[in-house]
Amino acid sequence: MPPADTGASTGTRRVDASASMSTTPNPSQPATAKAASAANPANLAGAPNPANLANLAGAANDASPASPASKQMSPGHPGYVRMRLALFTAGLATFALLYSTQALLPAISGDLRVQADQASWSVSAATLGLALAVVPLSALSERFGRRAMMTGSLTVAVVLALLVPFAPDLGWLIGLRAVQGVALAGIPASAMAYLSEEVHPKALVGAIGLFVAGNSVGGMSGRILTGWVADAWGWRVALAAVGAMALLCAAAFRLLLPKARNFTPAAVSPRALARTLAGHLSDPLLCRLYAIGALFMTVFGGVYTVIGYRLVAEPFGLSQSLIGSIFLIYLVGTVSSAATGKLVGRLGRRGALYVAVSTTAAGLLLSLLNSIPAVLAGLVLITAGFFAGHAAASSAVSRTAKTGRAQAAALYQASYYIGSSVGGALGALAFHAAGWGGTVAMGLVAVGGAAAITVYATRKAQAERRAEAARRELVGVPA
Repeated sequence: MPPADTGASTGTRRVDASASMSTTPNPSQPATAKAASAANPANLAGAPNPANLANLAGAANDASPASPASKQMSPGHPGYVRMRLALFTAGLATFALLYSTQALLPAISGDLRVQADQASWSVSAATLGLALAVVPLSALSERFGRRAMMTGSLTVAVVLALLVPFAPDLGWLIGLRAVQGVALAGIPASAMAYLSEEVHPKALVGAIGLFVAGNSVGGMSGRILTGWVADAWGWRVALAAVGAMALLCAAAFRLLLPKARNFTPAAVSPRALARTLAGHLSDPLLCRLYAIGALFMTVFGGVYTVIGYRLVAEPFGLSQSLIGSIFLIYLVGTVSSAATGKLVGRLGRRGALYVAVSTTAAGLLLSLLNSIPAVLAGLVLITAGFFAGHAAASSAVSRTAKTGRAQAAALYQASYYIGSSVGGALGALAFHAAGWGGTVAMGLVAVGGAAAITVYATRKAQAERRAEAARRELVGVPA
């Protein structure tokens, strides 16, 4: 891959191959590697897709001699276990902090006397900050190093986490959360590249799996912890508890993570990077995949931002701790993500997307019933459909991008988190205007958009096949 594809100099071609932000799978990977990655409980709380782990192993196999296998860690190496634990703690802290206010929104609204659509920006601001910063920070990690970028990002995010509970009003809360999201972008922007450079290819999938598991555990446990603590001591103490947990994680990360042995600083050409990004954004298929990922996340972000408001009100009247426990449903994503590979194999990518759209829409409609079992069943279907759609779309990105796959993956992540921000804000606005039915209507519009894109792609593919068949018949080539 030429340097122009990545915006890096020739000396950093291996870095782009390892994908400083890449979380998309390589279709050339053996089936066993894909199965191992798909089984990982990864794709929770905005975490990297479990189906994406195999691509990084393949990327490491393509690394240049500048990163010889003899210098890379593997099981038995004195730093291997420390490295895995360090990245697990980083992943846990990142996603616990990113969504720390989501389960607390009803309590924040009540204490600060603001509406749901206003309080929801404490979540949307953080995810939007991450979305906007992930590509630039992935480029900066080429210059300053993965370890330094992760350490600095986590340190800044933790300091902000300890300040957030003292926010005097909603404006300060949203501002601090936005900056915190920008800081957190340095973790996913650098962690995957660090692993692909420092870990032996044969051990890479397992190492990445533990990092992504930390994302999952952090995203889920952060919400549950805040819900239970807030029930006893209030939302500010709950946020302080998450900050304290993240501080311990940051300290463990800094003590455990081995120094990089295979990283070589290199200048990154903004002009070349911009050309690569522009090339991806001019690819119709990639743009459709980015849009599908954003639309699915719009539904998911809207539903889980607002669900607490619905369940705390009548006829349910659930406590803050029980609302936090609702996020255990995220575990459904583990099963859904793992099953998506088989679903795509049987029905194709578009067939899997149709299943995901139908499942998500059915869950939205079911959640309209004023019954706890119906609402929970609806959330299960929404969660399963979202993760299936996200897995199908994100896994197709690397197969579509012929060059600059790291940047293609970064753009998908950016669109994904923009969808989270938009969904949280619009879902809360719709809830304020029309109750839960308004949020469901917003979700149905978004999932309908994903369905429309998929139908368009299906018809386009059918037209191309008919044109190819006609061409073959014209020149006398058997079909």
